[in-house]
Amino acid sequence: MSRIRLLLVDDQALFREGLRTLLELREDLEVVGEATNGEEALFMAARLRPQVVLMDLRMPVLDGVEATRRLRESHPECKVIALTTFDDDETVFDGLRAGAVGYLLKDAPSDTLVEAIRATARGESFLHPSIAKKVLAEFTRLSNRSAAQSALDEPLSEREREILALIGGGLSNKEIAGRLFLAEGTVKNHITNILGKLEVRDRTQAALKARELGLI
Repeated sequence: MSRIRLLLVDDQALFREGLRTLLELREDLEVVGEATNGEEALFMAARLRPQVVLMDLRMPVLDGVEATRRLRESHPECKVIALTTFDDDETVFDGLRAGAVGYLLKDAPSDTLVEAIRATARGESFLHPSIAKKVLAEFTRLSNRSAAQSALDEPLSEREREILALIGGGLSNKEIAGRLFLAEGTVKNHITNILGKLEVRDRTQAALKARELGLI
């Protein structure tokens, strides 16, 4: 039986050692190397050709997000599972956008981790339940926004959506101009266009309608 070749990438030696011990109890898994940062991971992946890389996202020298992005470009056959302590939205989506096909928290049960490794080696994706909920919520939000844009006779431009979000945040024209490095007159012109496209009379109604439509 061929074993799944694994590379462990984490700056904490005790965590790597514990992970290696746990994984090598499984007959179908083989840890072929360990790296302490993203830069080492890229070097070792080129030399050892692992099938699955367990990648911490927050490390010195080169973080796991950038290492994942580079690894997916140089060795697309290597599948990356992001294995981290954090499940905040920014970290989650940065890791997935970089090319991770799995995302697990470090406190996940060992059986779940092994299941994720096997699924990833088969070419499937695997997300921790709390991460899957975030991804689904983001997908729903983007789908709703797209549907709302389609419902408008004339869709909002990217700049108009940006300004609309700031209006929803309670910023004045002057504050919006400062935030976006625009002339105040330019902001006023954009807001006039926004009101027309949303078919409302003022900024407050624009913010309310935008929220109803899921645009902000």
